[in-house]
Amino acid sequence: MARLARYIRPYWGYILLTVFIKLLGAVMELLIPYMMENMLDVKVPAGDVRAIFLLGAAMLLAAGGCLGFNILANRMSAKSSGKITLVLRHDLFHKLQSLSQRQMDTLTVSSAESRLTSDTYNVNQLLARVQRLGIRAPILLLGGIGMMLSMDTVLALVLLALLPFIAVVVYFVTKASVRLYARQQGILDDVVRTAQQNITGIRVIKALSKTEYEKGRFRQVNDELSRVDTQSGIVTGITNPVSTLILNLGLTLVVVIGAFRVNAGAVRGGVIVAFLQYFTMILNAMLGVTRIFIMWSKGEASAGRVADVLELAEDLAVLPGEGPEENAPHIEFRDVCFSYTGVGQNLEHLSFRLERGQTLGILGPTGSGKSTLVKLLLRMYDPQSGQVLLDGRDIRTIPPEQLREKFGVVFQNDFLAEGDLGGNIRFFRDLPEEALRKAADCAQADFLEEKGGLTAPVQVRGNNLSGGQKQRLLIARALAGRPEILILDDASSALDYGTDARLRRALRREYRDTTTVLIAQRISSLRHADLILVLSEGAVIGMGTHAELLRSCEEYRTLARIQMGDGREAL
Repeated sequence: MARLARYIRPYWGYILLTVFIKLLGAVMELLIPYMMENMLDVKVPAGDVRAIFLLGAAMLLAAGGCLGFNILANRMSAKSSGKITLVLRHDLFHKLQSLSQRQMDTLTVSSAESRLTSDTYNVNQLLARVQRLGIRAPILLLGGIGMMLSMDTVLALVLLALLPFIAVVVYFVTKASVRLYARQQGILDDVVRTAQQNITGIRVIKALSKTEYEKGRFRQVNDELSRVDTQSGIVTGITNPVSTLILNLGLTLVVVIGAFRVNAGAVRGGVIVAFLQYFTMILNAMLGVTRIFIMWSKGEASAGRVADVLELAEDLAVLPGEGPEENAPHIEFRDVCFSYTGVGQNLEHLSFRLERGQTLGILGPTGSGKSTLVKLLLRMYDPQSGQVLLDGRDIRTIPPEQLREKFGVVFQNDFLAEGDLGGNIRFFRDLPEEALRKAADCAQADFLEEKGGLTAPVQVRGNNLSGGQKQRLLIARALAGRPEILILDDASSALDYGTDARLRRALRREYRDTTTVLIAQRISSLRHADLILVLSEGAVIGMGTHAELLRSCEEYRTLARIQMGDGREAL
């Protein structure tokens, strides 16, 4: 929790007020047995009825004050812990949004979701419980011991002799439970990941009759979580019964020793009654302290996981540099080399230039580095060597917000949000309806009117749309903001040849000043590009126009023959 102290610091005054109110409630609770002892041992034998009624009224007042102060303090603790968690969750979400793709690959999406939900909840519970029990329980424990010492030292020492045994149990249980809770949260990440993959791929799983296999896979990770959860429950479950046993043995000793002392005239009966109440109070306080330690174990593990993300260093820092250069190519890769793992090259010695308004076509088999090139252009990763430039300016010198607003992108596996067609094209940007309709027309999204216009509903992940309709809607989204650079990563794979051809003609007509990066498997989609790259295992095996590649690149020529027949251009 020390690593998250900066989130607690702004609320110190409010928390201290909560603690003070809790303190008042605990003091009033401690006074009730003391007043009862005075009534039984002093006022009742003296027959002072008025004093008895006054003490009774004072006890009722103390009980009411204790109740009121505790309710108020509990509400205040819930309010402060809620506000702290609100800011913490907001900053964690913001941090996750700013992580580089490499950092997110290491963290994983399921772990990010778990830290944003269950871990922040555990931190919230820790903050609330510490304010509720962290003051009341120790005050009742120490105050009860103090009151007992003032009444009878011998009986109080019976309790004090037992407390070290409980402290040892709490220490070892807390030490073991922190490790178990950290492991439990890690396994919870795996459960979230497995469930997420199953929900996302439910149609594929059913189509391939893998339902039983996926059930078994989920059962395995769920059983592991259950096993670790059971272990942590067994370890933390030791504290309460052991503490209760020790304290109840002490209570028995107090009753036995107290009986002998009353019989010997060393102590009065009212003291024994007060001792029993204080002992019950101390027992509950000790159980409260153990609950705090258990909650602390879980909260500390979760706080560490949250802090690990918040403290991640900036991976893609903005470097100092000059502004755009005149007459420089719009996009340029200079001898770029990149590897995801550091073992082997995913792209090697890639160099090309693209002028403003030109189209770059990228062709190659799966795993050849096509999407990797796009990720480097968007600065999701930085290359190990070489430079990526826009208008002669290294993209590492451009702030992320300025860089990303230059692009309109349709990724290979993009998503649609639940809402309506217009909302998915606009995607939270301040765009007029005219721009949405123009983008939809250019993207050949003629199905909009059939669906009911821009206000027609879209289900989660676009389940009520066909594959081609989804792709055209995503292309409309990319075009709506009139980007400087348009990236279509295999974005027309679900379109028929006619629609694909009309889309390309519309792009050349309506977005002639937009530089386009087009990844496709069809040569017919790329053949009009100003420059075509043919990639294989991260290396460029062909570069040039369609006509040049038919003469110079055997792989391109073979693919053209397969797709278009004898190299003739079809479309």
